[in-house]
Amino acid sequence: MSRDYYEVLGVARDASAEQIKKAYRKMAMKYHPDVSPGEDSAEKFKEVQEAYEVLHDDNKRAIYDRGGDPTGRGGGDPFAGFGGFGSAGGFDFTNLVDAMFGAQTQRGPRSRTRRGQDALVRQPLTLAEAAFGVTKPLTVDTAVLCPKCSGTGAEEGSEPVTCQTCHGRGDITQVQRSFLGDIRTSQPCPTCRGYGTVIPHPCGECSGEGRVRHKRNISVKIPAGVNTGNRIHLESQGEVGPGGGPAGDLYVELVVAPHEVFTREGDDLEMVLTIPMTAAALGTSIDVKTLEAEREDSEPADRSVRVEVPAGTQSGTRVALSGRGVPRLRGGGRGDLGITFIVQTPTKLDDRQRELLRQLAESRHETSVEANVGTNKHNKGMFDRLKEAFS
Repeated sequence: MSRDYYEVLGVARDASAEQIKKAYRKMAMKYHPDVSPGEDSAEKFKEVQEAYEVLHDDNKRAIYDRGGDPTGRGGGDPFAGFGGFGSAGGFDFTNLVDAMFGAQTQRGPRSRTRRGQDALVRQPLTLAEAAFGVTKPLTVDTAVLCPKCSGTGAEEGSEPVTCQTCHGRGDITQVQRSFLGDIRTSQPCPTCRGYGTVIPHPCGECSGEGRVRHKRNISVKIPAGVNTGNRIHLESQGEVGPGGGPAGDLYVELVVAPHEVFTREGDDLEMVLTIPMTAAALGTSIDVKTLEAEREDSEPADRSVRVEVPAGTQSGTRVALSGRGVPRLRGGGRGDLGITFIVQTPTKLDDRQRELLRQLAESRHETSVEANVGTNKHNKGMFDRLKEAFS
């Protein structure tokens, strides 16, 4: 035991069972591998589970408070060297103390009603849906309250009865002789499985479980600005627990599909615009569709933007349009829309076009071109811009 179990759960040593359970749920939700992306989340979640496994059990907690090892690994139990006194041999330290002092500890019956498990589903989104928000219908295959028995697990007109084997205690006591005398051990009743009651006539719909599998439809409101990996937390929308217990939570993980035109970088959108060589040389203006064009409820004026192409624009030139990117998930405003120009050189020319270009080259004294190598810094910047544009 390398950690203080009370410290792991963040509770005082005199904490009640309810306080321990509440702390466990909070810590388990914080470090669950499906919720927490941290590399050490799995190890911390394991520590939380081990701490709760000990502290919520009265016998194990008593062993731990006395300095023993309640896990049966023999770390701090002063009787660990006596083979047969660990959990594997059917004895524990508490039972030994009970036998020596004439006391007997009972766990008591456990409740049939328990909290349900949390559920995780993945929801695909388009880039426009992720950027501007959307309400999506979601079908969840999960455990719901049994409609026939309403969670009791018993047929109509029937109800659980006291177990005749353990008489409602939930556990049974066995006495075994040893060199130390009679040793009493307690274990869950095999007839009622520790519940203290049995269901003589289980519900035919749920077989006594109190819940059934069912597909149900819900609506999920997704805020503007989300991205792949973000999760929506829906409280009490997970699986209903055994015995009709409270439902766990539902986590909706979002997956944004790639877009044909736009690439998202944080809150910015990037796109590549190919323009003819003549337009790049002479300059022009172009109407470019924005991401709002994919929204039916967007204003017509927002569906496109006028982009000015200065005369002499080179391949790799980038312009940024402020406020045309993705709305920020936390905080106001939007990112930018970055447009990188790629100048397209014609590959097919007729005789007249070729002659016109030849005349242009002669007038610019470009019929014989010498290599003009720039600095490494300049070339690197240009190639980087081109690489980003084509990628």
